[in-house]
Amino acid sequence: MAADLVRRKVSVIAANTPVAPVAKAATTEIPIVFVSTGDPVMAGIVTSDNRPGGNVTGVGLLGAELGTKRLELLHQFIPGIAPISVLVNPGNPAANLQLRELQSAAGVIKRPINIVRASTTLENETSFTVAVQQGAGALLVVQDPFYNSRREQLVTLAARHGLPVMYPLREFAEAGGLVSYGHNLVDGYREMGVYAGRVLKGEKPADLPVVQPTKFEFVINVKTAKTLGLTVPPHLLAIVDAVIE
Repeated sequence: MAADLVRRKVSVIAANTPVAPVAKAATTEIPIVFVSTGDPVMAGIVTSDNRPGGNVTGVGLLGAELGTKRLELLHQFIPGIAPISVLVNPGNPAANLQLRELQSAAGVIKRPINIVRASTTLENETSFTVAVQQGAGALLVVQDPFYNSRREQLVTLAARHGLPVMYPLREFAEAGGLVSYGHNLVDGYREMGVYAGRVLKGEKPADLPVVQPTKFEFVINVKTAKTLGLTVPPHLLAIVDAVIE
């Protein structure tokens, strides 16, 4: 499909995380504007956030960098000494960075974390079973394009196993997940559209630094909390951005 767009000599290609590298490999001339839910430098999409270079720029939605905050909020929501399991995709180039930051954060809150790995739909199923067998008090799903595309499955598994789960995007909480903290995905795609418009008006991708989000959302699904028999701590309700009834 990328090659077909190149043959058509389109004016700009807009691409999300999984296909942005493919589009980049297909052309060095047609401007490419991306939305990345991982680190675009680590993924090889751009050489630098400030100076993307070449024909590619876009929106880099923070992922691994928010893991510490997610772990802290989950710890406050589900206090205690039971370990927190962390669902990680070993196929993600940012996986090691995500784990290092989370392990450091776990040391600060003095709570053990167990790593469960999944990079396929079947492994997602198994990972929840493993987390429960390991005695997890809660589960944290890291930022990952694969998990974002499987949110219905992950939310269903959490309900089936009665496991409190922290997710990286609001869309998980809207689908029935307990709690989420992260960037606004809709705003990210809107920013991509703005950049695409600027490129169409003649600006060069190499001159447009990668946009970073400035607003993050903390969302709690109180209906799911009640189903799990959980009481939302008042101090968290005081700082939440959205409550889903």
